[in-house]
Amino acid sequence: MPEPSRVLVTGGAGYIGSTLVPLLLARGFRVTVLDRSEDLREALRACQFSPGFRLVQGDIRDGDAVLEAARDVEAIIHLAAVSGYPACARDPAEATDVNVRGAARVLEVAGGRMTVVLASTLSCYGAVPEGYCDETTPARPVSHYARTKLEAEALVLASPMGIALRLATAYGLSPRMRLDLLVNSFVYRLGQGEPLEVYEPEARRAFLHVKDASRAFLFALEAAPRMAGRLFNVGDESQNQTKRELVERIRRHFPSTRVSYSTSGRDEDRRDYAVSFSRIHSEGFRVQVSLEQGLEELAWAFAPS
Repeated sequence: MPEPSRVLVTGGAGYIGSTLVPLLLARGFRVTVLDRSEDLREALRACQFSPGFRLVQGDIRDGDAVLEAARDVEAIIHLAAVSGYPACARDPAEATDVNVRGAARVLEVAGGRMTVVLASTLSCYGAVPEGYCDETTPARPVSHYARTKLEAEALVLASPMGIALRLATAYGLSPRMRLDLLVNSFVYRLGQGEPLEVYEPEARRAFLHVKDASRAFLFALEAAPRMAGRLFNVGDESQNQTKRELVERIRRHFPSTRVSYSTSGRDEDRRDYAVSFSRIHSEGFRVQVSLEQGLEELAWAFAPS
């Protein structure tokens, strides 16, 4: 089966999408972006005059918008979602509607005839008493966000050409920057000289640079025949870190900053475990941006002027 050359990226003006779309265009794909954002042109400014680039403003729950965006495409990368447990907790009904009904709409349009690659999350694992997980570990989602993403995974993996990528916590610079993500937030606040209080400092998390997250979707497109119907954790064991270890790495760039560690506060997704990424490594995917490289990039961007 030849790899697809025409791709729809839902949520393509978001944090990962605005990094992924230029990568796809540079690789020679024709790319359509479906996004409901009001400022999507700003996030994708560098793509505006690229041959084969098309922009459709609309919502993934709108069947007509999805049909229009999916016209003539051969694969769909489904990024559009209400992301993170705080956003989902603010409006659980909206989160379910977007994350689950939206995925169902995308799959309905795909009709089992095209590759669909879903952006999912390690939050699906929820509480992991063993302290270690791989793709065979039972999912015990705790937050509404994780539950909706697990439901979306089930829909995608029931499709004959569906692939689900459980991404580690993303970080790094992007045209559509997010400062609510853990690493980005910590570096930004310390770079601005703000005191930082860190709860659950010994909790283990896995991290993934946004450029490597984007490369993972490209990799899945190109390896779709052998990856179809399967779930993959995306990241690298070298970026399994406790929050304390992460903060101490960041402080090397801002040594005069004030950090305190607290026993109050809790991660609603209950993330505290090391993650195996051997399944996607066995397919040939490896990250290219080390945690230290990513932190240096952020520290440069957020350093006091």
